[in-house]
Amino acid sequence: MTGSNHRLGIAFMTAASLIFAFQDGISKYLSVTYNPMMVVLIRYWFFAIFVLAVSASKRGGIRAVARTSQPILQMFRGALLATEMIVMMWAIVRVGLVDAHALFACHPLLVAALSGVVLGESVGWRRWVAILVGFAGMLVIVQPGAAVFSPWSLAAFLSAGMFALYSLLTRYAARRDSAETSFFWTGIGGTLTATIACIWFWQPMSGSDWLWMALLCLTGSAGHFCLIKCYEASEASVVQPFAYFHLVFASAIGLTVFGEELATHVVSGSVLIVLAGLFTLWRQRVTTGTVSRSRDHRKFE
Repeated sequence: MTGSNHRLGIAFMTAASLIFAFQDGISKYLSVTYNPMMVVLIRYWFFAIFVLAVSASKRGGIRAVARTSQPILQMFRGALLATEMIVMMWAIVRVGLVDAHALFACHPLLVAALSGVVLGESVGWRRWVAILVGFAGMLVIVQPGAAVFSPWSLAAFLSAGMFALYSLLTRYAARRDSAETSFFWTGIGGTLTATIACIWFWQPMSGSDWLWMALLCLTGSAGHFCLIKCYEASEASVVQPFAYFHLVFASAIGLTVFGEELATHVVSGSVLIVLAGLFTLWRQRVTTGTVSRSRDHRKFE
């Protein structure tokens, strides 16, 4: 059940953003030597162990948590997230942490744009303007007409679109399934997908790199633990804006560790995307609050 300790929720979301950024840095380091598909595969195998352990600790155990009336939807969600992670990994390797995460930051805008189609929600003109502003920011970053344009930049945008659809399907699934059930199928469906797609790219690893891989897996579990605690402590609408720290932390790692460059057009585009995203989240919260107050008012009429 969601609590109201907003400060604790924000702290956990910030911690999760930092951990996931660190995880992205390790993934990029390993992907220089090993195929990114193998890196994703091992991450998912460990994630599956983490999911099973968490599910087993719940009341009724794994069988109770796994029970769902919409298994196809839940499996598709897990497969979609695994595919998104593979695409994002290639984007990080090809264009770097800074540019990849600058483009990925547009996923809240895509959630707003697709919410009408997937969930039947109404999207007002203000949010449509914010979506267009965010899309303009993406074009500023990608520079499709410039000589430096990289098709791999579109992979990061594709990844953002897939994650937005995953987020919407998660909200759709929540109408009939608990968060624990969706979390279980995210891990199991994703692991099956990653195994089928990535097992063919297995490579032997050196001893020292296995230590990095172990750290990668541990940070993944720690990040998901922070997210679970985050949403237990506070409402999603309160903590979601702080997820943008992922962009800040990932960019800092890209600049300091991997020597990436922070181009002016990337900064400008990122500012447009983040501001548009924050406005969209704010409008969603205002609209949801207005609807809730209207329902409460009708109860006492």
